[in-house]
Amino acid sequence: THVSCNVKPSLGRLEIGEADFVVLCDALKVSEGVRERAWKTYETLSAVDGAIAYNKKKKETWGVCIFIVAIDLDEMTFTFTELLKSISISVCTFFQFLKEVDVNMDTVSKVLQVEDDLVISFQLLLCVLDYFIKLSPPAMLKEPYMTVNAPARTPRRGQNRSTRTSKQIDTDTKVIEVLCKEHDCNLDEVKNVYFTSFIPFLNSVGIVASNGLPEVEVLSKQYDELYLNNKDIDARLFLDHDETLQPDVIARKCELVLISPFVPLLSAMNNIQQLIMILNSATDKPSDTLIMYFNNCTVNPKDSILKRVESLGHIFKNKFAEAVGQGCAEIGSQRYKLGVRLYYRVMESMLKSEEERLSVQNFSKLLNDNIFHTSLLACAVEVVMATYGSKLNLNAETDLSFPWILNVFDLKAFDFYKVIESFIKAEPSLTREMIKHLERCEHRIMESLAWQSGSPLFDLIKQSKEREGQTDQPEPTSTLNLPLQHNHTAADLYLSPVRSPKKKASVPPLSGTSNPDAQPTATPQTQKPQKSTSLSLFYKKVYLLAYLRLHTLFFRLLSEHPDLEPLIWTLFQHTLQNEYELMRDRHLDQIMMCSMYGICKVKNVDLRFKIIVSAYKELPNTNQETFKRVLIREEQYDSIIVFYNLVFMQKLKTNILQYASNRPPTLSPIPHIPRSPYQFSNSPRRVPAGNNIYISPLKSPYKFSDGFQSPTKMTPRSSDCQLKRSAEVSAAPKPLKRLRFDIEGQDEADGSKHLPQESKFQQKLAEMSECLGFFFH
Repeated sequence: THVSCNVKPSLGRLEIGEADFVVLCDALKVSEGVRERAWKTYETLSAVDGAIAYNKKKKETWGVCIFIVAIDLDEMTFTFTELLKSISISVCTFFQFLKEVDVNMDTVSKVLQVEDDLVISFQLLLCVLDYFIKLSPPAMLKEPYMTVNAPARTPRRGQNRSTRTSKQIDTDTKVIEVLCKEHDCNLDEVKNVYFTSFIPFLNSVGIVASNGLPEVEVLSKQYDELYLNNKDIDARLFLDHDETLQPDVIARKCELVLISPFVPLLSAMNNIQQLIMILNSATDKPSDTLIMYFNNCTVNPKDSILKRVESLGHIFKNKFAEAVGQGCAEIGSQRYKLGVRLYYRVMESMLKSEEERLSVQNFSKLLNDNIFHTSLLACAVEVVMATYGSKLNLNAETDLSFPWILNVFDLKAFDFYKVIESFIKAEPSLTREMIKHLERCEHRIMESLAWQSGSPLFDLIKQSKEREGQTDQPEPTSTLNLPLQHNHTAADLYLSPVRSPKKKASVPPLSGTSNPDAQPTATPQTQKPQKSTSLSLFYKKVYLLAYLRLHTLFFRLLSEHPDLEPLIWTLFQHTLQNEYELMRDRHLDQIMMCSMYGICKVKNVDLRFKIIVSAYKELPNTNQETFKRVLIREEQYDSIIVFYNLVFMQKLKTNILQYASNRPPTLSPIPHIPRSPYQFSNSPRRVPAGNNIYISPLKSPYKFSDGFQSPTKMTPRSSDCQLKRSAEVSAAPKPLKRLRFDIEGQDEADGSKHLPQESKFQQKLAEMSECLGFFFH
């Protein structure tokens, strides 16, 4: 029970909270609505398990609650700096505390992960340095800036540097050239930022380059207006070494280690430099080798390729400018230009590999395939975009990260997936971060993007089932424990047959020739149509990813019930294979959690959805929307427990009940988990000759040769030992006549109300993260 406020309230004010809470609210001038909701939020936090910390840090907790509510209600009556001062806390400590609150409130995850474009910020910093170097007398500077900033000729008597015109200073880039060379920056990009953003900004605030900066008082007044309007951080306090803006110091082994804010920046700069070095030797047009391949085609694809690159370039530049502002349009052109260079480079590498593999040079079918080219170009541009960063914060806040590029190119995720593995193999100079990024893109496609309505995946599955009636499956369970083959290339996946069995079956060749050594151009009508290679490989990869996810979650929750894992996996795999429509517009992890819950329910193992969700949140690369906002029926969403009750359990009721008997369904084999090509110490293992395994130079632990990353925690058993599977299970409970499922709302997964869109609090927090990026990387 909380003590009522003893302070006499003002007219109409509700008596809410403790006296010190009221004093804090008064100091921040918050409204009655904010007071009430903030206090209720605090009471909710105080009631959770392990809330001792919140009770010990009442003032800090009150500040966090007020901050969250004020932004969500759009009633910010204080600046962020005023809040920090009121509760005597530093910005680093505040955000760390905010993360702790998020664990119990599910309020702000995804927005706490700063994804600002540090490169752009660094380029602006170089522009500022250039400005001050130009204003400084050469005698005050060190080399090489002393020489480069010296007057071109001896000034006449009575003439000094101030006679240089604003235009001369604005257009002189000699200093910027030296700065870029000293700091490994791309000169063209810094020049673009300088002329399209920095100089226009100076002009907009009335700063004439030749006359130097205005008085401090004038600048401070202008800044004060911006600061108060944005309710943000008063960055002028950096000049005073104010405690609230100082990075935290962490004690490690009796030493004080200051967190360096430049590590992520240097990493990003190094990645960009490596990419530029790779593409410096590349051209903006097809190379002579590519032209040779084009000329060898039955139908020369050169004109269509060039037209496609040009038309998609216009689309990309327009979409980029719309997203980040017209002032950054030139940056988009530069990004696309690099992407085109990488596209031609990887295409040439792929064709050389195909020539070695098939001993043919006519790739007419492949090189005239529009989806292949669009996917390859999209992948190249995505690599460039991801290398530079997903956000440009000069004029707008728009997330340009994957799958943004798919929407720009009007490309289906399943089609994009086909090129990823071959792209990585074809470009050995990709950085570790880029390989990991492309793998994550592949995972996102397998998790959900490929299962969206309108995806060609559903047509492929339907055609697969029609081949021999409903008994045919996208990928038979008998193949799950076989190694995942690595001899499929992008050409195989894009040209794998997709025609209906009623029509003349054809096996599309890479070429348009009748060379007997090449693939056949057609098969007799009586021959059984070939199975889609892209669908078969996709399902194998999905099964592997699904099992690794399930095993990780199972290890955290049900390690004391090892007999349940094969049952859960069998239900999970059965659903993906036979009830694949449940994946439409949903997420792989939703089916996984429901499978786990259903088996535990029928086996009388007490495992509530709230516990499953809590463990799930701790897995890498998870999103709260996955369990908070699940499709129930057309355009209706709710929590995962509602999905289980109304959809999953209703569809699989009969199947789930079978697991309650002493004779459960035949268990699905565990997908073959390939041996990792790297030791955990990152020293390379010797791969036996003949194995067509691509080893990517990653330092991350638990890396599989398939391009998958294993769960954070794995059981000690060796990955090359097959799990013993048996239909025998431990003594099962008495069979259930019906499924006992939760009443809606009784076991909500942290609340059934979903978040229809990003809250104002999340948006504001993302804005503030720009200014604080150095602290949280």
